[in-house]
Amino acid sequence: MGTGIVPSPVGSTANGFKEIPMVPSSLWEQALSRGLLDVFIRAGLILVLAMACYQVFHPFLNLMLWAVILAVTFYPLHQRLCNAMGLGEGKVATLITLVSVAILLIPVFLLGSSIAESMDSGLELLKGGDLQIPAPPESIASWPLIGQPLSDAWKQAADADQTSLVKQVLPYLKGAGLVLMSKLAGVGAGILLFLGALIIGGIIMAYGGNGHRSAVAIASRLSGPVRGPQIAELCTATIRAVAQGVVGIAFIQMLLVGVGFVVMGIPGAGVLALLVLLLGIMQLPVTLITVPVIIFVFATQGASLGVIIFTVYSVVAGLSDNVLKPMLLGRGVNVPMPVVLIGALGGMVTGGIIGLFIGPVVLAVGYKLFWQWVEDPPKLPVEEERTAP
Repeated sequence: MGTGIVPSPVGSTANGFKEIPMVPSSLWEQALSRGLLDVFIRAGLILVLAMACYQVFHPFLNLMLWAVILAVTFYPLHQRLCNAMGLGEGKVATLITLVSVAILLIPVFLLGSSIAESMDSGLELLKGGDLQIPAPPESIASWPLIGQPLSDAWKQAADADQTSLVKQVLPYLKGAGLVLMSKLAGVGAGILLFLGALIIGGIIMAYGGNGHRSAVAIASRLSGPVRGPQIAELCTATIRAVAQGVVGIAFIQMLLVGVGFVVMGIPGAGVLALLVLLLGIMQLPVTLITVPVIIFVFATQGASLGVIIFTVYSVVAGLSDNVLKPMLLGRGVNVPMPVVLIGALGGMVTGGIIGLFIGPVVLAVGYKLFWQWVEDPPKLPVEEERTAP
């Protein structure tokens, strides 16, 4: 056989490599710019659609957040009742909603009546001019630092003409009254919002299975099929822990302390009970309210049997969170107190009274997700191949 050179195929070099046709750089730039323009246009349209959806949904955001929180919190009870009573999920959800509304309306009515009576008696006192400031006790002057100035100011106020004194402070009382009325109106709107969220939460509970599957599917789409169910379970556990261990305990304390104040006839019992609720959510001791009230009752009514019983009851009710927290909060995910406090304060500033409840839950979920992301870094491809079955 003779030797010779085999001609290269068309489009190949003598060494057998393909020749890459030279494309002018201007065509590459045009194609690249056209692709980027398409991406930007699509991203812009998606952003506009998301903003439009947010504006439409924004008025109902707090309502739906609170409804989801209530549904997640009550769902274990819902499942136990379904198994025990043999009823359908819709009927059990309706039963839980009706009982919860009845339980909520009774203390709200009592506290609202107490607030209205306190405001009426205060207005009548100011209008009638019967306001009298008693003389200060002699022991106040012996207090260190502030005793003598406080005693002198108290004596001056007691000796002054009460009518002129009321006229002097009336403008300030008017401004404070307007602020108080606006806050009470916010509380009323929050209660109505809570009732609406409770009804919607009952509807969500009736379809709890589908809701759980949807949450797992969304989390899996965002974080992958392995971490998605874990993230969904973490969010569920955190919501239940904070809702039961923070908001639930604060609400129970408000009921216990508020009922004692109403029965004892404490002036402004409804307002004091709301302050107990706020302190409980912000993880501050409720004794800041109960101790001054106990001192006031002893100073005005003396050391009778009823006062002693009220004192013991108020102390036990104020310290009940020490018993309830290990029972409720310990079942879920523990969240540091500063996170709950910041969530309560920030939620109250941004969302009003309903934000006081939603803020700790949302911030606690974000806190736990952040630390899970920090403590669980993504695996390298080599590690994934080794751990693969």
